[in-house]
This record gives sequence, structure tokens and C-alpha cells, in this order.
Amino acid sequence: MGVTRLKRKDRRNKTTSRMEVQFLKLGRNVELGSRSEMPKDSQITKNNAILDKLAAEAK
Repeated sequence: MGVTRLKRKDRRNKTTSRMEVQFLKLGRNVELGSRSEMPKDSQITKNNAILDKLAAEAK
């Protein structure tokens, strides 16, 4: 049986689902101080800090 190429839509779905799984893995902080804590230079951590700052200024 020959190797079949994925159609563009299927390739896109495969990539999207892989990125979603990666995002969910990165976004899970089980508990503070644990090994699963996000790195300080993570983009998600930076975004959360900025959002917290903006929310505090809006109050």
C-alpha cells in the first residue's frame, strides 16, 4: 500500500489539534511551587501578568 498524502484541510486539522494540546499542557498550573509551575519567561506567564496589571488599573 502506498503512502497517501493528507489533503490540505486534514493537514491543517492535524497541526491545529497538535497546537491545541500543546497550549492546554502549557496552560495547566496544578499548584503553586510544584514542578509543573510555568517558567518565568513563558509567554503565557507574561500575558497573565499584563492582564492582571490592566485589571487592577481598571478598578
